[in-house]
Amino acid sequence: MRSTPHILVINGTKVRRPVFILGAPHSGAELLARAVKRSPGFHLTTGRPGVLRVTYAFARQPSIASERGQGAARVLRDAYAEAWLVSARACAQCPDECRELAGLPPRPPAVPGRPVQNGVSGEPCVEPRGLARFADASPDLIYSTDVLLDAFPDAQLVQVIRDGRDVVADMLDDERCLAWFKPGLANLDTVFPNPFFGVEDHTERNRWPRAAAAVKCALRWRGSVRLSARLRAQVPEDQLFTVRYEELVAKPRQVGAELSRYLDAPLSKTAMPGLVRAGTPDDGDGVGSWRDRLTPRQAAQVEKVAGTELRRLGYRTGSDA
Repeated sequence: MRSTPHILVINGTKVRRPVFILGAPHSGAELLARAVKRSPGFHLTTGRPGVLRVTYAFARQPSIASERGQGAARVLRDAYAEAWLVSARACAQCPDECRELAGLPPRPPAVPGRPVQNGVSGEPCVEPRGLARFADASPDLIYSTDVLLDAFPDAQLVQVIRDGRDVVADMLDDERCLAWFKPGLANLDTVFPNPFFGVEDHTERNRWPRAAAAVKCALRWRGSVRLSARLRAQVPEDQLFTVRYEELVAKPRQVGAELSRYLDAPLSKTAMPGLVRAGTPDDGDGVGSWRDRLTPRQAAQVEKVAGTELRRLGYRTGSDA
């Protein structure tokens, strides 16, 4: 049973139906986040330090959330109470990724001994007046959905699904994604099964130390889409909206209109078109680019690990040829 609604007030505005954008790494969630952030009345954040500390704690050790019960929801609510605050001091903690979503330039580096001029270091990316909705698109939120819904029972979730082979190709080019696989960060000895790494049986656990990077990335994608499938089965329809990355690329206006109806809020008419492009197989951001970016061995590894999920989601694999 979900908790009773808790009233959270940010800059004089009650937080109602907050929006959380979910997806595997490099699923395309940041594209929807950019569209929401640039729409009137929304304040979307991503990567605020306080939120990341809490969500990664829950993601990497799920027992923390389950053992604390409603205490976990209070901790997460408090993290968002700080993250969503709009002020020069609060926004000084905003990472460059968050500012980029708003279309703002990176914050100029601080110069020792020189005072910040005009508060530019913490210049808010949104005007507090007129704010009606709050949202967050921090990475790896999908592992904290139970706590999110306990903290905000009226939350609206938006999840993005993308071909796992394209996801793996992007993950292999991302040092931050690969850093999680370092021995000092992989906590399989203390947390098993491990949703964060997608390791579910003893065979996968035993093979993990010598597994190729493509295999580890595929396990993370597989674990994420399995969580997405469980969400679809457990969360009411009016609280979960699923977007295919490939449809977002091909029909941004249509997806934008559908998302706007789901959120019951107008999105900027210029927010969706132009954010994505169909691309070609040799375009690193395009649909199907894995064909040129993954070696035949890597592609086979991904399909061996996650072929069932790829086919269930409608993606053709080598075995379908």
